[in-house]
Amino acid sequence: MKEAIVLFAHGSREPGWARPFERIADALSKKLPKVQVRVAYLERMRPTLREAIDALAADGVGAIRVVPLFLGPGGHVKEDLPGLLHEHPGVNITIEPAIGEQGAVVEAIAAAIAADR
Repeated sequence: MKEAIVLFAHGSREPGWARPFERIADALSKKLPKVQVRVAYLERMRPTLREAIDALAADGVGAIRVVPLFLGPGGHVKEDLPGLLHEHPGVNITIEPAIGEQGAVVEAIAAAIAADR
């Protein structure tokens, strides 16, 4: 079964804002070469979550993990994200916790800030 990960980010009017998310997607693709990795946005940028999921489903992906690239589980993660999901027959879509809730991410951010000292 084909698998995919959609990194879900907020979006911005500033195109350069997306560069860190694209770098994460590139790094993840290298770590998981058999998994399709996409970035999708809540607003102001493309693809939207719907567009990304539709494209992956059309490509025969059977399992999609949506990973919110948000530091905390605010309204966008708790309310907006679930409301944006739509079903595709034969595609299992799951939502992961916000990336900032993962201990390894918290430790990596703290280490990066401490290293600048």
